[in-house]
Amino acid sequence: MTMTIQEIEKKITELVASITNREAATIGPDTPFQEMGIDSLGFVEILVFIEKTFTLQLIASDLTKKDFETIHTLASFISRSR
Repeated sequence: MTMTIQEIEKKITELVASITNREAATIGPDTPFQEMGIDSLGFVEILVFIEKTFTLQLIASDLTKKDFETIHTLASFISRSR
């Protein structure tokens, strides 16, 4: 099943909201993860979620730090990698 970038963003936003105890509506797709208070444990949680939800092997992919800056850049990477 092909998902749009917006659908991928929504799933990641819901996860970030859960991790940070914030309302999903208050989380912008272009806000850097660090500004949202995501720590190293949160990053691991996001990576595991992505691998399971989108069936991607991130270790084998060319994911860079730049791809992991915001929800939008991460969703774009996932969309390109599927």
